[in-house]
Parts: sequence; structure tokens; C-alpha cells
Amino acid sequence: MDITASAKTAPDNPIIEKNEWRNARLKLLQLEKEETRLRDKVRAARQALPWVKVDKDYAFDTLAGRKTFAELFDGRSQLLVYHFMLGPDWDEGCIGCSFFCDHVEGALPHLNNHDVTWVAVSRAPLEKIEAYRRRMGWNFPWVSSFGDAFNYDYDVSFSDEERASGAVEYNYRKVPTSEIADEEHGMSSFYRNEAGEIFHTYSTYARGGEEVCGTLMLLDRAPLGRNETSTMSFLKRHDEYETAPKEKGSSCCH
Repeated sequence: MDITASAKTAPDNPIIEKNEWRNARLKLLQLEKEETRLRDKVRAARQALPWVKVDKDYAFDTLAGRKTFAELFDGRSQLLVYHFMLGPDWDEGCIGCSFFCDHVEGALPHLNNHDVTWVAVSRAPLEKIEAYRRRMGWNFPWVSSFGDAFNYDYDVSFSDEERASGAVEYNYRKVPTSEIADEEHGMSSFYRNEAGEIFHTYSTYARGGEEVCGTLMLLDRAPLGRNETSTMSFLKRHDEYETAPKEKGSSCCH
């Protein structure tokens, strides 16, 4: 991800009368309605996907001690896992993942009430996770899969052997290792039935989680949109903008 300043391109939109503008807006409205209907269709297809039973016994380091995968559900039947890019030797989390997680805490009471638990998982040791969490001021559940196969099995971490082959599996295709960071991001969904069986129901990667980020959706409705020179090139961690206290920062993609 190219973390640079926004392009701040000067607008060159035509200036027209109000009634003429209304006609143009109505034309766009038809396209927006098509988008809404397509989004509903995609949502229905997503929930109709077949499931895969999870047979491995994953384990995670948490503030409450070592926990099994089943325990991450916290008594609920549904689990959303955000694959947060923070590797074992990283000093700070990915900028894009940090941006994503800035949107999470307000949603947690609503998710929990809807029988959904949300948790971030990183391969960094728990002490590194906690140090970065304190810096960002977050309180959402965040656990470590350090030493476990979880990240590798869900295609956000890659073995030395995979990297040596020249390409790895990410976002459902083979991607050259030169285009892949030390860790990658995504979000996976799981269901646990009354018998305690766990099923993998969905995973999305790359730009697949954009619609969850409210800031992006708001920018898409601002006069200049995202105004970026490359995907989310305007991003910084929330404590690195000029109006916030300055902290040492770096790109998440090494």
C-alpha cells in the first residue's frame, strides 16, 4: 500500500442549473438502485454458500490465558475473525488494518446482541499486540495465533516453502511473492452449532472488506470522493495525522 498524501485534485465538474442537475441526479439514482439490488443479490449468495467443517484444534494467546478456537466464540454461535497484519517481528500494526479496526468498537454491542462475536487475530506475540492496542486506544478482543497454524490455514501468512515457490495463495488466486507483504489481511466467518461443531462459512481478502469501513463510504459521497493516488493512499494511523500527536510510523507493507 502506497501511504502518501491525498492527490487533492481540483474538481472540473460542469456547473449547471438546479433542474438540469436534478435530471442528472435521477439518472445516477437509477444506477444506485441497480447497485443496491446487486448488493442484496450478493448478500443472499454469500449466506447460501456451503460450509466447511473445521477439524483442527487451534489455540490462541489471550489476556485471559490460552484459549481454544471454540472459546473465542464467547458463548455465541457466530464468529467474525479479522486477520490483522501484525507479524512477530513488526513494531506496529498495518496502517490499513488499523484504519479498518477504528470502525469496530461502536458496532460490538450490536453484533454481540445479534449472537455474533468479533475478534482480531494476529501472528505477533500477545505483548506486541497489547503494546500497539494501548497506543491506538482500542478495547476490542484481539488475540495472538503465534506458533499456531491458523493464519497459514486461512491464507494470510505464508511458509518459507510457499514463498520460495515464487507464488502464494491469496484472495483465491496465485499471487507472486513480490506482491505479497510479510502478512496479509482479510476477514473470515465461522458458525458453531449446539453440538460444538465449528464450520468455516466465508472469507474475504484484499478490498473485499471495504464496505465495512464507514469512512470510505462517507468519502465516496464527499465532493472529491476518496481523492487518492493509489488504493487508500491518503491513510495514516489515527495518531499520525497533523492534528494528532505525532508518533513514529512506517508502511505496513515491508
